[in-house]
Amino acid sequence: MSEPARRFPWAPGVSTGLGSLPGSDVVEAVSFVLDTVPEFAYLPELPARGLGADMIGRTASLLVELPMEWQPHGWTVTGAAGQDLRRARDFLHRDLDAITEHGAGLDVLKVQVTGPVTLAANAELPNLHKVLSDHGAFRDLSESLAEGVRLHLAELASRLPGTALVLQLDEPSLPAALSGSVPTPSGYGTVRSISRSVAGPALQRVLAGASPGSRTVHCCAADVPFDLLVSSGADAVAIDFALLNKANLDSVGEIVDAGTSLWLGVVPSSDAELSFAAARERVFGLWRRLGFDDALLAGTVVPTPACGLAGASPGYARRATKLLRDVGRSLLDGAEPSRS
Repeated sequence: MSEPARRFPWAPGVSTGLGSLPGSDVVEAVSFVLDTVPEFAYLPELPARGLGADMIGRTASLLVELPMEWQPHGWTVTGAAGQDLRRARDFLHRDLDAITEHGAGLDVLKVQVTGPVTLAANAELPNLHKVLSDHGAFRDLSESLAEGVRLHLAELASRLPGTALVLQLDEPSLPAALSGSVPTPSGYGTVRSISRSVAGPALQRVLAGASPGSRTVHCCAADVPFDLLVSSGADAVAIDFALLNKANLDSVGEIVDAGTSLWLGVVPSSDAELSFAAARERVFGLWRRLGFDDALLAGTVVPTPACGLAGASPGYARRATKLLRDVGRSLLDGAEPSRS
């Protein structure tokens, strides 16, 4: 493996979170992130605040000329914005104010957005079909999202001049959409599969809103389509270590060899026993299996939780984040951990 061709805005030996945290106080959450992982900070998401702070509602607030509202069956495309969308926009505005006030001088800030496929797999049309089931509606949604992400990043750039912005697209539903296993709203059937030739350009449109080297896709599901993500413009892929298997290990090696950063979820996202040694060994163990030089590890792998931490207790979220920070820094040693 040669040195990665791309240079990422984050430094070697850092860790980061995947977005969500427990609690409802955004200033407290921002302060925690800035105190714990200032080298690779992220805009925290707090779904415990309620409707509009959830991942679908939060991303719906970014859409341009495509309003959504909460209906009894879920977030639904509507003709005009209502109180639910206004609430989602208000949450996001408060979050941006908090990071603007407390995050001046940050080198790097990551923001998370639900990806177009997962958004379409969860949002519905007025006829109660998933957006994903209508290719025309899906294209409209992905174009609206792409413009919304571009404007979102532009606003952040104006609020935090000099800070490099990293975009993370959350795509947990992508494998199910490709395999045709997304359930219909009734739950009695599944939405027809979406082809890679449709999903890829949608991902590419949204990722294009971020600068090259700053585009990440997070997929905490089995059967991650690594090649599709990289061909769509992802500079980094975030995955759950526990879902790796022999079938996808070769794919991981291929994208890493091509210069893609690997964000590796090495601690559980909900309360569990934590071990620095075990988390670090997961990183080094995978690196050994892939056969790459230890000297390249810190510049390629970013330790993360397996998924968001919204379902964890506040104490666990703090401990897990600090442990991951220490794991990341330890990778700079460039040597395998002791097996004694």
